[in-house]
Amino acid sequence: MSHVAIKILPEIRHRMSRTLGAVGVILVGLLSVAPAARADEIKVATSGAFTAAFLELAPVFERATHNTVATVYGASMGSTPTSIPNRLERGEPLDVVIAADTAVDAMIRAGRVVAGSRVDLVRSRIGMAVRAGAPKPDISTVAALTRTLLQAKSVAFSDSASGVYVSTELLPRLGIADRVLPKSARVLTEPVGAVVARGDAEVGFQQISELQSVSGIVVVPLPADVQKVTVFSAGIVVGAKAPEAARALIAFLASPAAAAAITKAGLEPAK
Repeated sequence: MSHVAIKILPEIRHRMSRTLGAVGVILVGLLSVAPAARADEIKVATSGAFTAAFLELAPVFERATHNTVATVYGASMGSTPTSIPNRLERGEPLDVVIAADTAVDAMIRAGRVVAGSRVDLVRSRIGMAVRAGAPKPDISTVAALTRTLLQAKSVAFSDSASGVYVSTELLPRLGIADRVLPKSARVLTEPVGAVVARGDAEVGFQQISELQSVSGIVVVPLPADVQKVTVFSAGIVVGAKAPEAARALIAFLASPAAAAAITKAGLEPAK
C-alpha cells in the first residue's frame, strides 16, 4: 500500500536540518510522523521547464521520506515519442506528470490524469538566446524585438509550449510570420539553447528555466508587452501505482519548502 510519509528519526531530523537548512526543516514539518511499512517508487515525467528545479528538489524529498523518485523527461505537448502525452498514450507506467497547465488539463479530459489532482507549481517566462560572444540583442521593446527577428539569419524554437506561442501567436502578432517562419526551425529532441550554442541558429526561444541551464549562450527575456507566462502544473496519472506517495511529492513541490530551488531555476512559485 502506498504511504504519504514516514517517521523521521531524531538523527535523520538533525542531519536534514544541518545539510538542507530551511528546506529540510520545512519538509519535515510537511510530512506526517506516522510510521510506514515500506517506501514507494514514484515514477515522474516532467517537462523541461521544471527540470532544473526538480533535479534539486527530488533528492530532498527522497531523503526525507525514503521514497524513491524515478524520472523521465519530455515536452508538455508535441509530436516526439518522448512527449508526456505520447508517453501516456502508449501506456508508459507513470505516477506523476509535470507539464504546462493546458497540457495537464488536456490529459485530464483524455482520461489519463485524475480529475481534481492538478496542482499548479510554477510560473515560467520565455527568453531569447544568442551565442555567447555574439552581440547581445536589444529586445527591450516590441519594436526592437521585431527588428532583431527580421535581421536574424536563423531562428529556433521548441516543439512545446514556448515554441507554439512563438510560431502561432507572437510572430503573427508582430506581423512578421511570413518573413520569419521560412528561416525558422522547430527543435524536437534537444534544448534550443544547445542549437544556438553550437551556431546552428542565430537566435532561439524557449522557457528561461530551460535556457539558463545551457552553457555557451546569453539569455534575454521577452519584453513584457509580448511575454507569455505559462503555468506548469503537476497531476496524478490514472492507475498510478503509488498515488499517496505521488500526492505527497506534489504537495512538497507546491510548498514553501520548494520556493528557493524554484527561484534559482529561473521560475516563480505559482502561489
